[in-house]
Amino acid sequence: MSNLDDQIVKELKKHTEKDLSQLQDEIWTGLENELFSEKPPKRGDVKKVKKKNRVIPIIATAAAAIAIVFTLQTDPGMAFVKGIKDIFVPEKEIIQNIEGQDEPTDVNLNEGKDSEYIIYIDETRYKMIPGENADTITTIEPLPEKYPEVTMEIKQVADEKPEDLVKKIEADLKTDFPELREIEMVTEPVEGFLLHGLNGNSWDAKVVHLYLISNGKEGSYVIRENYFLEAAEGHGARFHHMLKSFEIVE
Repeated sequence: MSNLDDQIVKELKKHTEKDLSQLQDEIWTGLENELFSEKPPKRGDVKKVKKKNRVIPIIATAAAAIAIVFTLQTDPGMAFVKGIKDIFVPEKEIIQNIEGQDEPTDVNLNEGKDSEYIIYIDETRYKMIPGENADTITTIEPLPEKYPEVTMEIKQVADEKPEDLVKKIEADLKTDFPELREIEMVTEPVEGFLLHGLNGNSWDAKVVHLYLISNGKEGSYVIRENYFLEAAEGHGARFHHMLKSFEIVE
């Protein structure tokens, strides 16, 4: 157990009788200091761990520690655990490269289906539409009829791992995209399989850009981007930057 783990558990036990709001503030302060303080690495450290990759394990630790003290079936307990997601700031500014130009962009936190993932979206251009089986990110205003679909669909397949699902999806895509590229393994903007297809060379040729990643359990997330050739450096690039912020949470 890490030092942060120990601190969380000790503080929870120590302050069990404290007012809930006071305890909540103390724990969040400790988490924020650990996650976001910019301490220089000590000599001999191999590499400073990316903070993004540390968020989920620490949140899991906090949730487990909180469960020791609070009965999660109570209203205060459930509200407190839900507050763990607040560690992701509700809005922030990013710099994204669009058509060769660096562009400062304000993005907003959105929670996916059943709050099992988060993603930051530029809400001046796009909106998330929750669905029964998948969530869809699309333009705020519908595009004129002459333009092909521009969407990013995020769907969880709870009972099939990426390596078991990728060949099935490849076969389905080849119906509409006969010249589908070979399956690739990628680490950016997410880590998993990539399938990319284009159904022509004209400006409005449809593009499919699909990622297949693990859901951290026995299933997968299928993230499918749909746009058209002329929009590759516009909508395609913006979707790419959105996915850099994609995180699975429990």
